[in-house]
Amino acid sequence: MATGTTTGSLWRLPVVRSLFVVTLLGISSYALLLSALPAHAAAQGAGLTAAGSVTTVFLVVTVLVQGTVPALVRRWGLGPVLVGGLVSLGAPAPLYLLGDDVRWLLAVSAVRGTGFAVITVLGSTIAAQAVPRERRGESIGIFGLAAAIPSLAAVPGGTALTLAGHFPWVAVLAASAVLAVPFVPGLVRAVVPDDEAAGTGSSRAAVWAAAAPSLVLLVVTLAGGGLMTFLPIERPDGSLAAVALLLFGLSSAACRWQAGVLVDRVGARVLFPASLASGAVGMAGVALGLGVGAAWGAAVVLTGALLLGVAYGAVQNLTLVIALARAGAGRTTTVSAVWNACYDSGTAVGAVLVGAVAAQVGLPLSYVFVAVALASVLPLAVTLPRALRAAG
Repeated sequence: MATGTTTGSLWRLPVVRSLFVVTLLGISSYALLLSALPAHAAAQGAGLTAAGSVTTVFLVVTVLVQGTVPALVRRWGLGPVLVGGLVSLGAPAPLYLLGDDVRWLLAVSAVRGTGFAVITVLGSTIAAQAVPRERRGESIGIFGLAAAIPSLAAVPGGTALTLAGHFPWVAVLAASAVLAVPFVPGLVRAVVPDDEAAGTGSSRAAVWAAAAPSLVLLVVTLAGGGLMTFLPIERPDGSLAAVALLLFGLSSAACRWQAGVLVDRVGARVLFPASLASGAVGMAGVALGLGVGAAWGAAVVLTGALLLGVAYGAVQNLTLVIALARAGAGRTTTVSAVWNACYDSGTAVGAVLVGAVAAQVGLPLSYVFVAVALASVLPLAVTLPRALRAAG
């Protein structure tokens, strides 16, 4: 573990500030195109399922590569792997402009997915290793804030630019991950990795420890992926989609950060189920607002997006903290890989499954099904916080 502090603000640590910058630039590259690329594909004539597939392919590749990141770090070292990830994510983004065929968009997305895999796994790993264990929640919260700010600005900004006919600007701006490369050396020097056991038994135990909290995360990110991918397609005219995604990003960023501060102080026994319940209510609210279509329906959609963002942000922090506590010391990278794989699997499933269901029954009813799925994992949110009490 890197030298840290048990008192005062973690923002004073250079490693925390460097991690914030690297994460912000890297995740912005992903977030700018998350809703914008499907909207661009749809504008070029792709169907609903095909438009969602550009996100799905990106994230399927991400999930497949995430499991290899611990081995890559052992072989090549943290710095070279992180630099390779940043370049792979950012540099190909302008290549979307070379063709409008969905197959070309899928090919570029696949390459970028390999870089995103590296950034997500190593970002959360460094956040957990950079500070003493008793400050882990806050450190993960700061990392989460850097990862969530792009949902606040880049997702709605990229969507608005694309719907206004300025997708080329979005593709160029999405090269931002490359700008983070100069910050990597200082970041790597400040972190001493855990002595993670390489044995199969240890890895298997870490996977099982992370499985249950990561399942909850998967359902929450499925909901977020379904909202971010298809709301702009369902409401391409006017400002409803852009404002809803802005509110979603705002509540997500604030709650992902502050949940980390709170979980270090008061635990997750009430915080976890309350956050998840907010998501179920919010998703149902978005469905209701879209279904009625009246003037007040827009207000319900916006309120629902805000509440879903609370869950989307807080649950990300809480599930990672709980998974790390369940796994114990020396298994950070494996837990991070499992957690991130479920995070991105949920977003990918949301991008394709919600679209497939919506094509049959309409988007409002498909969002109702997602709200039911969120409610179904509430029992896990009640029982899993026991791991924090046991670890403490």
